[in-house]
Amino acid sequence: MGHIHEKIDFIVSIFIVKDNQVLFIFHKQLNRWLPIGGHIELDENPEQATIREAREESGLEVELVGDRPPIETEPGFLPLLQPSYMDIHLIKEPHWHVGMVYFARVISGEVKLNVEEHKDIRWLGEKDFDDVKLGLSKPLKFYARQALQRVL
Repeated sequence: MGHIHEKIDFIVSIFIVKDNQVLFIFHKQLNRWLPIGGHIELDENPEQATIREAREESGLEVELVGDRPPIETEPGFLPLLQPSYMDIHLIKEPHWHVGMVYFARVISGEVKLNVEEHKDIRWLGEKDFDDVKLGLSKPLKFYARQALQRVL
């Protein structure tokens, strides 16, 4: 789905961990390495968006890691898993993304490149995060390191 508003959208980013590595994609349109992620559709909640994006962009089924309020579901109310982090970042003036950052582990599946959106997909270890050829931003390196620490 494209942007739902000219100034702001809500998105999810998923730092998927397996064997002490984090999955990154090389985004065709943005021409840079990023985690799996995308826009939250109008008919889904952030958790649903996260699971869908992981499946669509990597072929993996994942389990999200984090805390959920210890409140029972009732009609019209669903307690959601708390994102590990949230941020807001500029895409292109005047458009911003409010990002919900999730950490996840692989349940099943094999990594598959989504050729419509990405040029490459690969697992990166902590030593790779500082490789200048990859050009990861400071926030992405921070989130990736946090994911490695939290997803056991």
